This record gives sequence, structure tokens and C-alpha cells, in this order.
Amino acid sequence: MMRLHKVYHRLTLLSLSPSSPPPPPPLTSSLSLFTSVRTPGHLRTHHSKRFKSICTMTSRFPNLVPLNSIAAENVGGRSNDSVSSASTEDEEALAGKYQLPPPEIKNIVDAPPLPALSFSPQRDKILFLKRRSLPPLAELARPEEKLAGMRIDGKCNTRSRMSFYTGIGIHQLMPDGILGPEREIHGYPDGAKINFVTWSLDGRHLAFSIRFDEEDNSSSKLRVWVANVETGQARPLFQSPNVYLNAVFDTVVWVDNSTLLVCAIPSSRGDLPKKPLVPSGPKIQSNEQKNVIQVRTFQDLLKDEYDEDLFDYYATSQLVLASLDGTTKEIGNPAVYTSMDPSPDQKYLLVSSIHRPYSFTVPCGRFPKKVEVWTTDGKFVREVCDLPLAEDIPIAISSVRKGMRNINWRADKPSTLYWAETQDGGDAKVEVSPRDIIYTQPAEPLEGEQPEILHKLDLRYGGISWCDDSLALVYESWYKTRRTRTWVISPCSKDVSPRILFDRSSEDVYSDPGSPMLRRTPAGTYVIAKIKKENDEGTYILLNGSGATSEGNIPFLDLFDINAGSKERIWESEKEKYYETVVSLMSDYEEGDLLLDRLKLLTSKESKTENTQYSIKKWPEKKVCQITNFPHPYPQLASLQKEMIKYQRNDGVQLTATLYLPPGYDPSKDGPLPCLFWSYPGEFKSKDAAGQVRGSPNEFAGIGPTSALLWLARRFAILSGPTIPIIGEGDKEANDRYVEQLVASAEAAVEEVIRRGVAHPNKIAVGGHSYGAFMTANLLAHAPHLFCCGIARSGAYNRTLTPFGFQNEDRTLWEATGTYVEMSPFMSANKIKKPILLIHGEEDNNSGTLTMQSDRFFNALKGHGALCRLVILPFESHGYAARESILHVLWETDRWLQKHCVSNSSDASAELDACKDEVSKGVTDSDNQAVVASGGGGPELADFEHEGFYPLPRSLL
Repeated sequence: MMRLHKVYHRLTLLSLSPSSPPPPPPLTSSLSLFTSVRTPGHLRTHHSKRFKSICTMTSRFPNLVPLNSIAAENVGGRSNDSVSSASTEDEEALAGKYQLPPPEIKNIVDAPPLPALSFSPQRDKILFLKRRSLPPLAELARPEEKLAGMRIDGKCNTRSRMSFYTGIGIHQLMPDGILGPEREIHGYPDGAKINFVTWSLDGRHLAFSIRFDEEDNSSSKLRVWVANVETGQARPLFQSPNVYLNAVFDTVVWVDNSTLLVCAIPSSRGDLPKKPLVPSGPKIQSNEQKNVIQVRTFQDLLKDEYDEDLFDYYATSQLVLASLDGTTKEIGNPAVYTSMDPSPDQKYLLVSSIHRPYSFTVPCGRFPKKVEVWTTDGKFVREVCDLPLAEDIPIAISSVRKGMRNINWRADKPSTLYWAETQDGGDAKVEVSPRDIIYTQPAEPLEGEQPEILHKLDLRYGGISWCDDSLALVYESWYKTRRTRTWVISPCSKDVSPRILFDRSSEDVYSDPGSPMLRRTPAGTYVIAKIKKENDEGTYILLNGSGATSEGNIPFLDLFDINAGSKERIWESEKEKYYETVVSLMSDYEEGDLLLDRLKLLTSKESKTENTQYSIKKWPEKKVCQITNFPHPYPQLASLQKEMIKYQRNDGVQLTATLYLPPGYDPSKDGPLPCLFWSYPGEFKSKDAAGQVRGSPNEFAGIGPTSALLWLARRFAILSGPTIPIIGEGDKEANDRYVEQLVASAEAAVEEVIRRGVAHPNKIAVGGHSYGAFMTANLLAHAPHLFCCGIARSGAYNRTLTPFGFQNEDRTLWEATGTYVEMSPFMSANKIKKPILLIHGEEDNNSGTLTMQSDRFFNALKGHGALCRLVILPFESHGYAARESILHVLWETDRWLQKHCVSNSSDASAELDACKDEVSKGVTDSDNQAVVASGGGGPELADFEHEGFYPLPRSLL
């Protein structure tokens, strides 16, 4: 209880005063929209980022109190005077306690989550993996070890903060496409937390792990269970109750239909290493060899020898073969195993491990790595490679580790390995041809047999889609130019020359031909599906594409002749009301080529107001049978209004955004609304690509637990994802004009919503998360005329603290000092005069966004008298997870918006007139350097770049 008690007193609520308000950000819950399972085919369901209410929250946490009068400002008709007079008093009463947002928001967040779905290998059954609501803060407060870039829950020997399922239901998929009644997996104890659900290759069994909450609020170690799919009966895999799963790296994999390979905690593991009370000496790092080692701002690294011992203690596993009949066998010696992959023919294992010497500079993914081939009964066959410590990977994007990488089994062969090796030393700045070479080799090569060159690439290797001996697709790309190429090769036909199938810009979404659809093999691997047409000997594949167009995405399925290069569109999404996608093949369990007339697909369908549902579509009639009927997750917003809008930046770049309006809103009757602008900048190499439309106006409006769309329930207009392209054409670096392009993009968006009459000019708030928070602070510094306030969550504000690159910037601080400084809102803290709310997780582990960033930025703002508030969330990381934290973030955001946006009484027109007067007369900055307005069409952007303001939107002038 002492640790939980500290939670409430570590919540930092600072500097509250009235002025202008900001908006809320769509943070990502630690519970993923996708399932954390090994088997492919698990599907998303909208609203999976929200969780149902925890009824006992208030009684269990007495400091969790209902929304009070501050959050109710302007709702119950209170005057602004009464609110401001009570604000200081209310803050003193509430500081340090978790709050609840208004019921309109809380009810959406607390709505029950929908299940995740998983299809059996034979496509005849569906798992409904049931999920819980948001976790309580007490779970995040459990002790965790920060080691080698990871966070480990030592009590259960897993990665910390792991989500879980609460139950498993099985439905039979009938021949007519209808789901049979649900059969629950049963036999495990009530309250078990379920993870790592995997199907056996024949679909007759499930394997999964379970753990429990114990009396001291900790979680037990994980045990492996198996269940019979037909009966639903579950039982422990191991007869001994003392065999526990080690879930720090890999966990469980099916070797065959009746045998699993398990990463277990070694039975010989001793006691936890004890930290010496007195160190044996100082902590020393040395670079006396003068090596050039540049790394990003990694967090949670090893710090000393004790950390190294602790990492070994938790990460070391013993591999155990366990059969369904109860027999077990330990194979290999205990080691830090990171992956174990059976060959398609089930004869070999590809086993990867990491070993010392470790590093205090980089995370465990760069530690020395050994890859070996074993037989499936544990006999050592050979060492594939032993890679040294990789501290020296250059920071330039497209740089990679030296030596062999991406070592895998060929999906279309019984036991053949393939991998890539760099020819440029892994350094993207080195010009060489070829840049990468792909090799193949049998699991057990003959004596003297050398690896065979499969293909040579001049760009960076990006993967292979295997089909058979006559067909494979090889991908390569290069970030600096955004070039991406797809090659067609014949793996076993040396007389057939490789040829380029597609050569395009990765930014050009309009030219994206789609990706080949894969089919599942009896061995459980996935290969390109070959399609046969009746009375046609051609070689066809299916290309599944997003179908980006100037009107939004219209997904498609093309029948593509791989030899002739011709294609036939055999399916396309409806355009007017619905957004449909092809999810996967459902007829791929049959051996041999797939016949077009017997094609069966799993598709999804949704609209602006209708939740995603899944259906089976059968050829040749293309008959559709819906198999799910998920309810609307927030019926109170079922009639929200959504529109994809287009507008233009002052340099001619086409921009888009999604405009959401509350249910029943009529601009002619209701007038302009307070508006929340929520976005995240992106880098581009061309104006044309930056102006392309991405997304669909018909997609369902999924609302996560910290989404900006929650404020539709508070009668806000939401401008979601307005494009903020930062463009650097040719040899130019995009970030060298970051501020200029950022402001221009925001001006265009603000001008558009004002022109439409849906947003009040002086009631527009800006917000974002992570790089979006960085954007928010910069906009308040350099475009104060656009926004009344800002909300910045988990951002980085001082780029000198990330000196070896950030986002897609791969120049160092010393190579681009001016850019680093000019982009940093910390350096412009003296210019921020509009209210800004800073929120940050106290345990943020994202590279670059240390909690210190918000601490120091807040102090800089406070040092210049800015109206600001800093909220530090105990135990939270980069994305917020606990129910108490999330609800409090929503309360803070709503309070800020009501106080500084809805109740904003500043005269925007007067403020703008004052800005225009300064522009027309010329102003003097702090260095007494005169800035004068240019003649003709008005002031040039560069004239005011260092003054903290920019030309105003035309509609506001």
C-alpha cells in the first residue's frame, strides 16, 4: 500500500490560471488494437482500445473523485467570473488527486471492449478472444526492472505491463458462412490471465499461458496450458507444477501437431542476484580506441555489472520439448534465447541467442548474437553465425548491422535457410554496388558446400515473398530517395534472369499496385497464392491494394498475370457509403493451385457510422455472408458527421483533413463551434506525394480511450489529422524549413474550418502526442494568432537533448546546429503566450521523449511567465494505460478546453488587427533589429520567421 499511496502524491499539478485553452490528444493504450499472439490471422475490432467500466474503482481508490464545478464550466451556465474566482481555490483542493472527466466522455471510455478474432488453420473455426477493461493503476505500480532497453516484471518473468485475455470462445464456421454457438474453453481457474494463444498446425489444439493475481497484488509466474478445440477442455501442459514459462523473449511454438517447444525458467536457476551495498569501483565507459559510435537516445539501458547479472537472471531460458502425452525433454543448455523457429518439414530448429559482452550504450537487440541450427530433438547441427556487439551502426536511415541478418527458413522449402549480407558495412552513406546480397543454403550443407547467391540488390533489402521454385518476389528500398522496387526471380532457375516488376516512389500511394495475397501451407508457413483460371495456362497472383485515389482509398483486388504484367480487377470496395477491405484468403487450406471460381475471402465492411463487421465472400457469384454483428461501441455518437476536406497551402501543396462534427449539428442554426486541431507532422520528398489523399471518408470513426474524437460528445468540432507535410525536394533537407512549412500547413487548415463556418476563430485549440506535442509547442511559439491554447502530451521540446537524430532526421546536432535549434520550441519558450497544458508519463521509455523534456520545458515557460500546467503521470510510459491515468488526462484536457477555449473571451479580430499593425509598421525584436514589411503583396514569411508570428490566413484579414 505504501507504493500505491505514493501514486497520488507523485501526481504533479502545476501553475493554474485563466486565459485561453488547448485540445486533447489521441494517445495509444498499451493494450494493442491487434492481438499479441504468434499465429497470423488475428483481426482487429474497432473499440478494442476502450474497455468496460470498473465498478469498484471509486471505492477502491478513495482519491478518485467525480468531476467538480471546474470541469463543468460553461455546462451548467456558470459565468466566467465565478469560474475564475474559484479556480485557485479549487486547484488547491484538488491538487494531487485523480479526477473523472464528464460523464459524456467517461461513458465512451468505459464502454465494453470488443473481442479479438483468430481463425483456425483450416478456416473452419474462429476464436473470440475476450478482453478486459482498462487496467487499474495498481498493476502499473508493480515493481519492474529496466534492463537492456526492456522492462521486465520480475515476479512473473515477463515483459512488464503485459495485456491479457480473460476468456476464449470458439465458434464453428458453418459451410453456409453462419457462426455456430459459442463453446467456451474451460478447465482453467477463474480469474486467469491468458496470453500467447496459438493454434496447433492441424487446428485440433490450442496452447496458451495463464497467470493469476496474488494476495500481495503481484502476478504469478506463467504456466503453459493446452486445450482440446472440440471439447473446450483445458489442462496444464506440464505435469509438474514447477515448470514456468519465461516470457521475456520467445515463449511457445508448435513443433508438430502434438509437440511444443517451450522457453522455460531453468529449474537450476538460483536466487536473485543481490546488489552490493558498496560498489567495487566506479562505473567506467571508455573509447580509448577512438571509435566513432553515434546512437539515438535509447532508454532503460544496462548501467553496471549488477544490471548485467540481473539481465542474465531474468532472460536466461531452458528450452523444453513437451508432448501432449505428458513427456518432456530439456534440449540445449540454458542461454538467453531470443527466438526458436522450426523448419517447415519439422526436422530442424533455427535457434537465436544473445550473449556477453553486453553494452551500456545500446539495447539488447544489438548485443552479440548467435544463430544455430539444431535438430528438433535438440542435437546441435551447426553454427550459422556469431555476430559481434553492434554499437557502431550509423544513425543514417537505411543503415543496418554488419554481417548476416534476417536469417529465416524459406517458406516454400522443407529446410532451406536464406539471409542478407550488407556490402557497404551497414553504412547508408557509403556508395557501393551491390549494396546487399541475398544468400540461401540448406540446413545441413554438404562438406565444402558454400552459400548460394540468390540475388544482388543496389538498394536496401526489404524481404522476400516466396511462392515456389519458379517464383518469388524480392523487395528493396532506399529511404533518402523514397525509391522502392519489387523484383521477380525464379529461385531454382538460374537461366531465368531476375526482372523488375514494380519501380516506384514509396510516397506515391496512387501508384501502389498492392501486395500479393498469401496462402497458408500445411506446414504453417505462408506463400504467394497462385490462381488458376479455367482453360488458361497463365500464372496469376492476387494483388490486394488500398486503392488510394484523390477521393480517398477504394480498396481493390486485382488478378495479376505475373508474366504479361496485365491485370484484371475482380473486386473493388463500394465507394458511396461503405469502406471494404480484403482481409485474408479463406480457401487456402486446400492443396494445389487455387481456382478463381472457387475463391473464398474474408472481408471487412464499415461506414462512417457503422462498426466494422466481417464477412465471407465466395466466387463466382461473389455471395456475401456476414459472420459478425458487433454492436456500435458508442451509440451516443452514432450519428456523428464526418467529412474528408481538401484545401491548399500557400505554396500550392494540396492538403487534407478529416472534419468531425457532433451529432445533429447544423452550422446555419448552431453557428461556429469550439474546434480541436489534432495532428502529427510527416516528412516528404515531393510536393505531389505530400498532396496525395490518404485514408477513406467512409471508414468507421474508431475512438480510443484518449482520442480527440471524445470531444464530439462535448460539442466540439474536431479537425483530425490535418496533413502537415514537411517537404525537402531533391537534395534539400525537409527540416531546414520545418517551422515555415508547419505554420503554413496550420494556417491553411484553420482558414478552411473558419471559411466553412464550423469553427469559431478565437476558439481553436491545437494538440498532439509525441511528435504531435512537439508540433503543438512550435505552433504556439510561431503561430500564436491561430490558436487559443494547446495540449502537448509526451513530447520532446529540446532537440539538443537528442543530438544524434530524431524522427527521420539523421543529421547530428553538430552537422545541422541551426536546424536543431530553430526546430526546438524550448528555444522559443519566451514567445509562447497562449496557455499550454503539458502531460507526460513519469516512466516514458520512448527514444527521445524523456520525461525530463516536459520538466525542463515547463520550467522554461514558467521562467517567462507563460500560462502553463504540467501533469506528470506516475508509472505511465509513452502511451498511457491505467484507467485512473487516462480518466485524469481526459479531465485535465476537458478542464483546459472549457477554461481556455470554450470560455475564451479574447477578441480574435482585435488581436489580429494588432498583429497587422505591427506588420505594417515594422517591429523590433529583442536584439533591436528592425523588421520591416515588404512591399507589394504583403510581408514575406522570412521577415517574421524570427519574430514568432507569420502572415495571417486571408479569411482572417
